[in-house]
Amino acid sequence: MPPVQLRELCGYRAGDKGDIADVAIIADGETTYDVIRREVTAERVKEHFGSMVRGAVERYEARNVLALNFVLHGALGGGGPRSLRSDSLGKTLGGALVRMEIDVPDALAGRRRPRPDVSWADRILDALPQR
Repeated sequence: MPPVQLRELCGYRAGDKGDIADVAIIADGETTYDVIRREVTAERVKEHFGSMVRGAVERYEARNVLALNFVLHGALGGGGPRSLRSDSLGKTLGGALVRMEIDVPDALAGRRRPRPDVSWADRILDALPQR
């Protein structure tokens, strides 16, 4: 089974309150959900973040929406204005979580989630005066 980053299999939503981050990964289908449910444990998430998450990691399953929700305690360096981190927000940890690699069946290995077309930004940048 080859390793694949979660971002190729899932979307995510994240939030924060105080020193707790809440990150949900959402699979794009039943097969993917079964794989992430098996591979993405609270222990693996805690290991993935290392010393960034000082407290417990709790995992909640939401099969009805093909999601796993992780509550990361002690994850934001004290939270908001108390933190010395430059970007101490749940969304930052969400982006980091979907970079975690998991082993997947060969049928999922070559997949790549569609990326948005941002070529419109190139046209805007090209039209700006050069310095």
